[in-house]
Amino acid sequence: MIDMHSHILPNIDDGSRSVEETFQLIEEAQKVGFEAIISTSHYMEGYYETAAPEREVWINSIYQKFQEQNGNIKLYLGSEVYFSENIITLLEEGKASTINDTSYVLFEMPLNAEPMNLYDVIYEMLQHKLVPILAHPERYSFIQKEPELVYDLIQKGVYMQANYGSIVGQYGEKAQLLVKKLLMNNMIHFLGSDVHRRNTVYPRIPHILEELKKLIGEEKLEQLTSVNPKLVLQNKRVDMGEPTPIELTWKEKILMKLKKQKN
Repeated sequence: MIDMHSHILPNIDDGSRSVEETFQLIEEAQKVGFEAIISTSHYMEGYYETAAPEREVWINSIYQKFQEQNGNIKLYLGSEVYFSENIITLLEEGKASTINDTSYVLFEMPLNAEPMNLYDVIYEMLQHKLVPILAHPERYSFIQKEPELVYDLIQKGVYMQANYGSIVGQYGEKAQLLVKKLLMNNMIHFLGSDVHRRNTVYPRIPHILEELKKLIGEEKLEQLTSVNPKLVLQNKRVDMGEPTPIELTWKEKILMKLKKQKN
């Protein structure tokens, strides 16, 4: 398995707070079966601005040290880029980074408000031969109210990465309901831990995998956890498949429109 989304680098963002915690997180990941982790530290203008070269030094140093300790997990550099009309510039200037220096870029949006220029920025990324991957679509309140937005974004060429923790309610009932709908309707292409702290999501992975097998089957699970992420690291095309529009029951629609939300 390859973890598509993590915050393991120390003191870069709101993830790992020390080198010690970083190694603990990597050990947790290896223990539950991950063979590689893509480090996707936040890059947010004016807030989290550690540039790619510095993060790459961290990745290489940690990887080397972990190998010396007989660890065999691989580490790759990426970013979780906060939505901005400057995404292209941030990537070109080496501030934010694509995944493993490929065409694939992981980005996130504000949790509670759809960006006005969302489609313009996506179009610009595609024009620059970038492949956008939206982080945890199930967590955005505006998508929870209008899940058809995910279908529309996929049709535009945006891939979707869901969080493992959403499957077991880590981000609330709405995200849990939506992620299952997205998975069953072929609208998730990758899975990631989005890990920030030790003893949180990684120890729960075995149970989450069992839940996922029941939901989508072993073959599809293998595709989301290993096959597709490996294609990304190799900068090869990932088959989106054909998504199916989500249909919510009236009770589910009411739940999604309730104001209280855990993020």
